[in-house]
Amino acid sequence: MAVNDKQRRYLKGLAHPLKPVVMIGNAGLTENVLAEIENALAYHELIKVRVSGQEKADRKQMLDEIVEKTGADLVMVIGHIGGLYRPADKPVIQLPG
Repeated sequence: MAVNDKQRRYLKGLAHPLKPVVMIGNAGLTENVLAEIENALAYHELIKVRVSGQEKADRKQMLDEIVEKTGADLVMVIGHIGGLYRPADKPVIQLPG
């Protein structure tokens, strides 16, 4: 499910006060990191991920890969932090129309 611009702005506002749940270091995007992102998305729906030690293009590529593999939507990118949203089976976050 792709979120529209209004929903993206709403989710960005909800994500702003959150702390990063998953931190990706110099080892990059491993299977364990992807599994942790999957668990966090299943539990929280909206999470922040910190990508450290990478160039801007590498961070963007890594976030795109996470989106592709998890089926989440990238709702924000600020510096080293990306916000991801994927609705749960029973969504807690009610998106505006």
